[in-house]
Amino acid sequence: MSEVFERTEVLVPGPAEALSGLLGVPVPDLAAGLPLLWHWIYLLERPAQADLGPDGHPIRNTVPEPPGPGRRRMWAGGSVRTRGALICGEPATKRTKVLSTAEKQGRTGALTFLVVGHQILQGDRIVVDERQDIVYRDAVEPSGRSGEPEPVLDPKVPPAEDEWAIDTSPTLLFRYSALTYNGHRIHYDRDYARDVEGYPGLLVHGPLQALAMAEAARAVHRYTGDQVFDYRLRSPLFDYQGLVVSATRRDGVLVTVARDGFGRQTATGTLHPAD
Repeated sequence: MSEVFERTEVLVPGPAEALSGLLGVPVPDLAAGLPLLWHWIYLLERPAQADLGPDGHPIRNTVPEPPGPGRRRMWAGGSVRTRGALICGEPATKRTKVLSTAEKQGRTGALTFLVVGHQILQGDRIVVDERQDIVYRDAVEPSGRSGEPEPVLDPKVPPAEDEWAIDTSPTLLFRYSALTYNGHRIHYDRDYARDVEGYPGLLVHGPLQALAMAEAARAVHRYTGDQVFDYRLRSPLFDYQGLVVSATRRDGVLVTVARDGFGRQTATGTLHPAD
């Protein structure tokens, strides 16, 4: 049976107030409950410094543990079902375990696909039931290029009236990493991202893209009661490319899209009432 990580804490207003300032949105009515995906800044795993690997991710005493030394971790997507709202000022308990593991062979080597389950309970009731899709890949040698951003030949696509542009500056990425206790160096250490993992810039967090899409959906319509948000991270997004999100209503479903400043989709999602 998979190991279960459990953490209980009182949900205090401070993290939600910090996130509202980070995103530049009004502080929500915390007495009515946290908005969709805002639970990601609560009930965090806080590993010891000695348990971190060279990339800043925990390698032991964590769920999930990496399947092997040196493997690179990517958040590929997931699904979140909420059965109401988490209320600030009250204790909540988060339970995490690995639901499944699959090994595959990719173009760059072995891939390990993990499905990680999270449940958050408040008042002995499951309020959030979540699945996260995590991929571990073999480390690859940097290409040996200068690490400078690739020249962008496509013209910029300005945000439309129904789109929301977020300046993915290094400062914002660092502050989001701090708020979520995420030590992964690809989000704030440009030298590491370039020289070790071979990226042309800082990676914009997948959860930050998903959260921005959920906020775009909340601006259009906020479902009450049972709802499901499914999202998929399609392509890496780097700090110098910018982030633009939108949500549109289609046949009773809110369809969300994240793109870069040049029109390339990097993440998609759907939000709808649960069946």
